[in-house]
Amino acid sequence: MAGNGSKPIILCVEDERHLRQDIIDELGIAGYEALAARDGREALAMLETSRPDLILCDITMPRLDGYGLLEAVRSSHPGLADVPFVFLTALDERDAVINGKRAGADDYLVKPIDFDLMLATIEARLRQVERLGQGAGRELDAMRQALTDARAGTAAGMRRVVNLLSFGVVLVSGSGVAFANRAAQAIHRAGDGLVIDRALRPASSNLAAEMKSFLAEACEAARLGRDHLSSLSVPRLSGQRDFLLTACALPDTSEAMNGDAQAVVFISDPERRPAVPDELLAKLFDLTPTEAQVARALAHGRRTDEIAQDLAVSPTTVAFHLRNLFGKTGTHRQADLIVLLLTGLASISGPELEAAPQPQT
Repeated sequence: MAGNGSKPIILCVEDERHLRQDIIDELGIAGYEALAARDGREALAMLETSRPDLILCDITMPRLDGYGLLEAVRSSHPGLADVPFVFLTALDERDAVINGKRAGADDYLVKPIDFDLMLATIEARLRQVERLGQGAGRELDAMRQALTDARAGTAAGMRRVVNLLSFGVVLVSGSGVAFANRAAQAIHRAGDGLVIDRALRPASSNLAAEMKSFLAEACEAARLGRDHLSSLSVPRLSGQRDFLLTACALPDTSEAMNGDAQAVVFISDPERRPAVPDELLAKLFDLTPTEAQVARALAHGRRTDEIAQDLAVSPTTVAFHLRNLFGKTGTHRQADLIVLLLTGLASISGPELEAAPQPQT
């Protein structure tokens, strides 16, 4: 919902003039700021300069109908991924409702409009967005703070939680490795392509320069307070499938870090990926089955083009589900989404583990 005391903004897209005006009047009386558009094209033009908190949209309209507008919003306006989209539909348009939900609509209202139901639906959807945003913000802040504490050596509890992860987690800075979880140290001990001691480096000198640049770019992004997400494949000496490293910038906001910009590197081992049930991810984040598959693949370090190939779908379809994941998790960046997914996976109960010894510095 709109913050700083401002009114939530509702965009009403309806070609029937009298109904459009009735909806605008009801929204105004209820305390919302209402914007009106006659069709999808006019709505898209308005979205270039305005950001609504919710969109009410008729399905059947000239020039650009509701389906076209929904597709344009989801594909061309990723910043609106968390904005609920509610279709307005006639009683006899059952198939339209089904198609709308499949296309990514969040809800629908049947004409003739019951205005009390409309206002209750809007209020419920805006509350849901607010809860998601607050919850995701708390989880992301907790994860980042825990990583900061781990570097400072003050979070044995955090280390225990991260050590439950089957993914390698390494916190790096310009000074070298600050923290490596149990899974990362097991990868180091295996001696199969990655060395994780004072620094994170490949066993082969052929990849040393690329690895150095990979880590430096993430740390530099952290120093500048910028979002950063990049991946690097590291060949294994055994000839098995490559390790996949995913680096996320960790913007420096703590005095304990002494200005030493940092990044967190997640190491995915394709030969030992944990069997995380899609049903569990769906329950954790209220995902559809396909969204859960995409989320699991992201958490495993798969790139979007690889996910498209794995699921035998188009990259556009993967991008659509990724936007839905942003909306349902309250995140806006792929780096934050991956951190949040791993935070959720870390909450899965597992065996008690002692904190692994940290790399020698």
